[in-house]
Amino acid sequence: MSYVGKNIRKIRTVKKLSQAAFAELFGLARPSVGAYEEGRSEPKMETLIQIAHHFGLSVDLLLTKELTVNELYHFDIFRQEATPEAPATPVAATADRLARLTPFVPADRLLEYIVQHHNTAFIDALPPLTFPHQLGPATRAFEIVGAEMQHQQQGLRHQDVVLCCRVDKATATLRPGRIYAFVTQNSLLVRRLSERLPANVLRLRADNPDYGAQEFSLDQALEIWEVKAVFTTHLRPPSRIEDRVTRLERQVEELLARLDG
Repeated sequence: MSYVGKNIRKIRTVKKLSQAAFAELFGLARPSVGAYEEGRSEPKMETLIQIAHHFGLSVDLLLTKELTVNELYHFDIFRQEATPEAPATPVAATADRLARLTPFVPADRLLEYIVQHHNTAFIDALPPLTFPHQLGPATRAFEIVGAEMQHQQQGLRHQDVVLCCRVDKATATLRPGRIYAFVTQNSLLVRRLSERLPANVLRLRADNPDYGAQEFSLDQALEIWEVKAVFTTHLRPPSRIEDRVTRLERQVEELLARLDG
């Protein structure tokens, strides 16, 4: 197994090069770089030698080892941009920042994403969001459309943004009770998993009881993402019960203060 595609993508990330800029460096067509990174093809030996020489690496390293961001920053060519006036960002902090960078799919670009979800150049061009998380690099942020997952002022509201982790389709380890985002040929389906049925069929339900449960075949999914967090601009006022509990707690605190006095 060759790691050259993954290494090219990490080199581009560290050097802040687009696929087009990387291709121009070595006289390649931009789609060729995308094909390398997706594992659909590999560079010719002379191109590999040029890449290795340009970035101060060995051909053996490019081919046989998946380089980490930390390892790349140990090579001189990746550190030479740092100056005394602008100290280099610590390696750990840089790796952490890259891990938290999440491509954002707004609602008005969903259909475009469905068509281009496998295109790394398109994913790289999506607006990036930085969230405080430790979920790794394989994340997506989707804008919610509709109120299917909202009930009694709780849950996911229209225009909320959900932060998701990738679920490997090959294994598809899905847990009942959790919320998943399924990218299909026509839409983004965000639902809670009720149960897993035979023949790779899932029973999904909306949190809003006005929407019934549905059966969904995993074969329909282009991608599967588990919802890990939600970012919302809706501030929910306390319910009447919560307000009463708060007043009761305050009265108990005042009574205890009087007894202590």
